[in-house]
Amino acid sequence: MLEGLKVIEMATYVAAPAAGAMLRDWGAEVIKVEPLNGCPMRRFFEGMKSNVPIEGNPIFTLDNRGKKGISINTSDEKGAKIVRELIKDADIFLTNVRPKSLESANLNHEELHKINPKLIYCSLTGYGLDGEERNRPGFDVAAYWSRSGMAHLTQRKGEEPLPIRTASGDHITAISTVSGILAAVYERTQTGKGKVVETSLLRTGIYSVSSDMALQLKFGRVPSTKKRDEQINPIFNFFKTKDDRWICLSPRAGGDYDLPKVVRALGKEDWLENKKFNTNQARRENAKEFIEEMDKAFSQHTMAEWGEKLDAQDLIWSPVQNLKEVSKDKQAIAGGAFSEVEDQDCSENYSTVSSPVKFHNSDDGPKGPAPKLGQDNFEVLKGIGINEEEINNLIDDGIVGNPQ
Repeated sequence: MLEGLKVIEMATYVAAPAAGAMLRDWGAEVIKVEPLNGCPMRRFFEGMKSNVPIEGNPIFTLDNRGKKGISINTSDEKGAKIVRELIKDADIFLTNVRPKSLESANLNHEELHKINPKLIYCSLTGYGLDGEERNRPGFDVAAYWSRSGMAHLTQRKGEEPLPIRTASGDHITAISTVSGILAAVYERTQTGKGKVVETSLLRTGIYSVSSDMALQLKFGRVPSTKKRDEQINPIFNFFKTKDDRWICLSPRAGGDYDLPKVVRALGKEDWLENKKFNTNQARRENAKEFIEEMDKAFSQHTMAEWGEKLDAQDLIWSPVQNLKEVSKDKQAIAGGAFSEVEDQDCSENYSTVSSPVKFHNSDDGPKGPAPKLGQDNFEVLKGIGINEEEINNLIDDGIVGNPQ
């Protein structure tokens, strides 16, 4: 789909590389520029103890599959010049390097647009390109999760804040980044001009909680996250089944609309006449008692049995699954959530996570393994007119890495 688009990705860790991986899955050529010692995610498992042998690196592979890889010392002017040469015929420059470092290497958008006015220059940082904190480092647990208010929103009163799971915010930010890049690519077909596309972990984090933030901005307050027996809408909740499984129940339109369906599924039609339970306000005022009765009802059947009963009433519900269960979920598999990927450190292919969009009648999956560090140095540099002898001299001078 994106064949013909050339992306120069100068990025480490997760969010920007994940955006590059999506573009590569969808057909773009992506050249990953790494420092001489490589992206830190190559060393994700270093120092970890495991009861099973660790073969390959599924974390690095996930966000770098199918890319070409070169290793360049961009802190040296000779290395930065190589990147500028690559930019001359590129469509997209994707980076999460902080503005100050890019400016010192003359790789900021003002300089690169002089070289290539049609370039889509995409900056993904912790906090954005403007403001006093534009050069502050940021990971998703800090900028996306904590600074955005999300960690506080999910924290129940009296409890400690929880950390976000590995790179969750990074991957959501990657989706927003790809959206912005492709919008700019489309605009370029109309104007012939490049564009600066800017995303940040902070801004994406705020957008992720935008329904709550909209309330905060308009009314100056937002409801806190409640315990099960304190919910504003007690039906909107989690309930444990006879076989010790949890079910998420999510009623439509405040709960009263779905109440007849819920009570029919539970065999509690008499609740429609019970003044403590038959309106959302009454259930809220009597939440503890209502939840106790709901818990008693759900404890009478297994999750599979409840699934049939809830489905019969066309209710919105879901099992609370662990990741082992998700990996075998027939609906997730049917929806294309998983793909097969190569790993140069493994003798066999293995399953990984697909990009989040499914395109019918298109090859939208992984396009090969993640590159070894600097594996394409000679091919890529020869492509911009640097001969083999010159490349070897650059390796000797510490400007280009020795291919791994």
